[in-house]
Amino acid sequence: MRKHIVAGNWKMNKNLQEGIALATELNNILTAEKPNCEVIIGTPFIHLAKVSDVIDHSVIGLAAENCADHASGAYTGEVSAEMVKSTGAEYVILGHSERREYYNETPEVLKEKVDLALANGLKVIFCIGESLAQREANEQEAVCKAELEGSVFHLTAEQWSNIVIAYEPIWAIGTGKTATSEQAQEIHAFIRSCVAEKFGQEAADNTSILYGGSCKGSNAPELFAKADIDGGLIGGASLKAADFKAIIDAWK
Repeated sequence: MRKHIVAGNWKMNKNLQEGIALATELNNILTAEKPNCEVIIGTPFIHLAKVSDVIDHSVIGLAAENCADHASGAYTGEVSAEMVKSTGAEYVILGHSERREYYNETPEVLKEKVDLALANGLKVIFCIGESLAQREANEQEAVCKAELEGSVFHLTAEQWSNIVIAYEPIWAIGTGKTATSEQAQEIHAFIRSCVAEKFGQEAADNTSILYGGSCKGSNAPELFAKADIDGGLIGGASLKAADFKAIIDAWK
C-alpha cells in the first residue's frame, strides 16, 4: 500500500549552521519517538551533504529542492541530479510553483529534470496545482492533468513507482488560505483517477499524493483523514521542529 509521507520544503531559509541544528533537533525527536509515517526534509543544496551526516536515514529521508536539466557540463551555478545523489539525498522536489513561475520552468524542462533524477536513482516529489484565477474559472482539473501529461506521464510504470505527487493550490501557498479538506480530497481523487487511467488502478492505489498549501498542525488531522490525501508537503511549518512534529503527529 502507498506510504503516508510528511515532507518539509525549507525553501531559501536557514544558513548552514541553522540547517544542521534544525535537522539534528528533528532527528533527536524522531529517533526517540518513531514517526507513524515517512518523514522527508528538503533542504537547500549547500546543506545536503552536512545534513545527510547528522540524520538517521531510516527515520528521516533527505530531498534536494531542485536539480539541473542537464547531466553535467558548462552550466555555471547549476547542480546536477548526480551531484544531489552523491550527497546522500534520496529525493528531489521538482515542479514547484515557485520554480515554474520565477525561473520559467516549462513542462519540457521539468520532463528533463525528472528523467535525470530517476536515472540517478533519486525519487521525485513532483508538484502540480492551479492559480487562483484558474481555480475561479474551475480549471483546476485541466491544469493538474496537463502538468502531469507534460512532465511525468511519459514514464514507464516501473519508473512511476518512484514518483510522489504533491498537489499545491498556488493560491494557498504561504497565504494562510488552505483548500478545505473537501476541496483537497476532490482534486486528490481526480489526480488519482488520472494516474489510474495512465498506469492502471494498482499503480494509482500505490501512488502517494501529498497536499501542500498552508498545512499546519491544526488542520493536518482533518486533511490527512481524507481517503486520497496521503500526507503533506510543508513549507513554513517545516522550519521549526515543534511545528513540523505537530503535523507528523497527525498520522498517530
